[in-house]
Amino acid sequence: MDEERVSLSGRPSRSSFAEGRRSASGSRPSMQGRTSRSSMSRQSRSSYSRQRDEVASNSVMDEEPDIVRTQSFEIARQFQETKEKVADLKHKRKKGKKGKKKDMQELKREVDMDQHIITVEELCERLGTDPVRGHSSARAAELREQNGPNALTPAKKTPWFVILAGHMFGGFSALLWVGAILSFIGYAINSDAPENLYLGIVLVSVVTITGIFSYYQDRKSAAVMAGFANMMPQAALVVRDGTKVKIDATDLVLGDLIEVRGGDKIPADLRIIKCNGLKVDNSSLTGEPEPQTRADEMTDESPMETRNLAFYGTSATEGSATCIVVLCGDATMIGRIAGLAATAGNQETPIHKEIDHFIHIISALALTLGFVFFIFGLGTYDIITNLLFMIGIIVANVPEGLLATVTVSLTLTSKRMAKKQVLVKNLESVETLGSTSTICSDKTGTLTQNRMTVAHMWYDNQIVAADTSLTDGSFNKDSIAFGSLFRIMCLCNNATFQPDQEDIPVLQRATFGDASESAFIKFCQPIRDIIEMRNANPLLAEIPFNSTNKYQLSIHAQEDPDDNRLLLVLKGAPERVLDRCSTILHNGEELPLDATWRDAYDAAYAQLGGMGERALGCAHLFLDPEVYTQDFEFNTDEPNFPVENLCFVGVTALIDPPRPTVPDAVATCLSAGIKVVMVTGDHPITAHAIAKQVNIVSHQTREEIARERGVPVTEVDPSEALAIVVPGHELRDMTDEELDAVLNHQEIVFARTSPQQKLRIVEGFQNRGEIVAVTGDGVNDSPALKKADIGVAMGIAGSDVSKEAADMILLDDNFASIVRGVEEGRLIFDNLKKSIAYTLSSNIPELVPFLLFMVIQIPLPLSTILILCIDLGTDLVPAISLAYEKAESDIMLRPPRDPLKDRLVTVQLMVFSYLMIGVIQALGAMYSYFVVMGDNGFPPNELPFSVENWDEEDALVAFGGRIWNYDDRKDALREAQTAYFASIIVVQIADVLICKTRILSAFQQGILSNKVMLFGILSEISLLVILVYVPYLGPALGTAPISPLYLLCAAPFAVYIFVSDELRKLWIRHHRTGFVYKFTYY
Repeated sequence: MDEERVSLSGRPSRSSFAEGRRSASGSRPSMQGRTSRSSMSRQSRSSYSRQRDEVASNSVMDEEPDIVRTQSFEIARQFQETKEKVADLKHKRKKGKKGKKKDMQELKREVDMDQHIITVEELCERLGTDPVRGHSSARAAELREQNGPNALTPAKKTPWFVILAGHMFGGFSALLWVGAILSFIGYAINSDAPENLYLGIVLVSVVTITGIFSYYQDRKSAAVMAGFANMMPQAALVVRDGTKVKIDATDLVLGDLIEVRGGDKIPADLRIIKCNGLKVDNSSLTGEPEPQTRADEMTDESPMETRNLAFYGTSATEGSATCIVVLCGDATMIGRIAGLAATAGNQETPIHKEIDHFIHIISALALTLGFVFFIFGLGTYDIITNLLFMIGIIVANVPEGLLATVTVSLTLTSKRMAKKQVLVKNLESVETLGSTSTICSDKTGTLTQNRMTVAHMWYDNQIVAADTSLTDGSFNKDSIAFGSLFRIMCLCNNATFQPDQEDIPVLQRATFGDASESAFIKFCQPIRDIIEMRNANPLLAEIPFNSTNKYQLSIHAQEDPDDNRLLLVLKGAPERVLDRCSTILHNGEELPLDATWRDAYDAAYAQLGGMGERALGCAHLFLDPEVYTQDFEFNTDEPNFPVENLCFVGVTALIDPPRPTVPDAVATCLSAGIKVVMVTGDHPITAHAIAKQVNIVSHQTREEIARERGVPVTEVDPSEALAIVVPGHELRDMTDEELDAVLNHQEIVFARTSPQQKLRIVEGFQNRGEIVAVTGDGVNDSPALKKADIGVAMGIAGSDVSKEAADMILLDDNFASIVRGVEEGRLIFDNLKKSIAYTLSSNIPELVPFLLFMVIQIPLPLSTILILCIDLGTDLVPAISLAYEKAESDIMLRPPRDPLKDRLVTVQLMVFSYLMIGVIQALGAMYSYFVVMGDNGFPPNELPFSVENWDEEDALVAFGGRIWNYDDRKDALREAQTAYFASIIVVQIADVLICKTRILSAFQQGILSNKVMLFGILSEISLLVILVYVPYLGPALGTAPISPLYLLCAAPFAVYIFVSDELRKLWIRHHRTGFVYKFTYY
């Protein structure tokens, strides 16, 4: 009998296990599990019956060794395996992209498994394990060798040099590289003119320096899996050969029998077969803030809702359990999430798209102008001269300093955001947040405080507010019922404060204990010290909370020396506590718990539940002092004391309350036209209640309208409801069209969502053309964080995985910080527009000299080297200073920009920069040029068509009635070029002042409010003085000292630029329509 095919115990063979795993995971060998609950179950059972029949038949057959036949089968099997591998390899090469897409779609499907539904016997039979002795060591080693380690497949890392190359050669850098190459070509054609060489070297230096700077500022780890690895358990207590042994968690295999205890990390996806009060922290997977009770029976068909499963990477907080490993490695819940995060891919940022769009415009403009004038000049100049000037025109249109301006502006903004508790990992994502039109926010820890709090209490037949973080508490400390309730919360409680926290506010102190009991002691401590209270009422006996009783009970001696009765206190699920009571405490009296009081309780419970709060009932009983003394031996296993006919004291209601700053922050988002959507793993009722409190939901849902009218939900037109709450089980069955209809609602809450559903929600909004920001802190959020246009993780409560997947991290975990980030993002977009408008305007006075030189053949008014001095010298600091400009008053009142219409560079911006400002600057500069040339004896009317012999060293040229030699001509031209250069700086000072605002008056904004801009203007003037008047720089740069009076030539043009733009903005502020607004508001 072949041991490879079937084992003697009748368990499935190794090959049948492999077959099951392959069917579960497609082509991924590490996926271990099942995809089709019913079909796999039928298939596996029929497979087992066939194997058992085969065992029976083989046992009565004569075992005649046939070596030839065995070898033939082995050769045939090996040939078939090789053939399949080759075919699979060819298929992968041919359809790699399609395969990746298919894997992505497979990962995005909801998990379909039945390991929690079938009986333990069926599960053990399927996995070939023993529920008492576990696997044998040999069998475990076999499975480990066959399936590999119980670990997540690491993602491929992008090499550092590839990332650096992207910064060095991508986007705007590519345009500068083209300019540098053209400059080197120009120098190669005419080595007598070193300006092109200087320009090429400088451009290469600019690209290299900014590329390296961006790389270090923007370096982002691609290893999302590293965060998952950090949260993986290191060891597991496993039963092998009937003996408990501690092994490395990576050595676990399917079917292993393991034990889990409080404090352990869950080492794989487990089916619980024996449970002893186990609770697990699923917050990283589901967002639920409280530990979840586990059990050994199935409570829901959904694997995420049932209590008999525990998931890889979560933590056991208390209790213990015996479990069977049902999924390992990549097949686990966290493995699927890791796969989603790794395959989701980063979205191209809007600012990156805008810069690419800008490059296309500038490149097309430069190449078009260069080519047109190259063709135009063929009739006048030789091809070499034409080629040189074509290169000059193209380079003149390239804003060399803009790359540095954009990089520094984004960096400065990211540093400003860091001061506002927002850490930027990706520089370009700074602007993305400002472009956001939809924010999909997690609830726990982002909108809420991530701490359970006593929110309300019901006693004396009234609901009173207890949470004082948002409102003043309304409870009466002198009430007898409140005193009794307070005593139960303090005594029937095992939570304690961690030591050495006396100087920390009570609400911020760390505790030992579960979330509910920690909330109780934080409520009680300001009223009376809990240790003092417990010491005064010593504990005599206790029944811990368990999933069967659903209550906790303790017995105490009383601190009142005149009352020798022992006090029994109990808290738990309200309905369980109420069933054990026969009286109720009201205004200090015990009254019969009749139908009237039960109706009052039901109404209060429904009201608290409607607010999304978790209710706990509290009761007490004074024991008979004749029977129960401090020396009485209490039996808590089989209680020998009363646990019925108690007195119901009241109800405490807990909730994870909203952060105080969130409602205003959400209101600010709404006024800015940003839709805020809650996407949480928590319960729909809780999610809806919190959404109402933080202004995400302010209208009625369809269900609420139906309740108000007293009609079935089906009779309410869906279009009447502006708000909707969608549970995950409904979302799972929705088509894309139905989801799109949901996303069309004004106010949306998604609850009980899985990671796959969060990803689908993000994609749904993106398909509608929205720019989506996603906030999250858990492992379950990482795929959506990666897929979003901008992912925002939590810095305090966030997992390493979510931080790796995100583009930004909120250092204070506060949603209000996102709003500050939105304002900064909008501001950087505004300020980049202003920087580009300022930078592009000088392109016209830089381009005009070449055009006039080509068309009317005057001596060149501006040299290439002086263009470089403007773009990378005098213009650079003023352009960067615009990044420091404060926001205009309407910045958070505008709707989010439309990425298809509100571009970084628009027709309006080009009209403003080139036609309105650039033309005036060129006129001012040319006026200065002609004035200086005229004063030097070269009348402006004689300059056209005079360049034929201008550069001939031996030629004598007649101008203004006299003969000029080469040196005199060059001296005059250097002075005129210097005046032209100085005039551009003068008019650019006016330009930077008008670029402070897009619609407000510069005086409204504060003409002197931007200190960095004042420094930039001062640096501009200082650089002009240095370049013109410092000895020895003139010969190198082609400048000459000129009279300061020549600087006044451009002054009237500067005044005109400033005044005319103030009038333009005034008109726009009062007339938001018409020609001026349409063509000049950029």
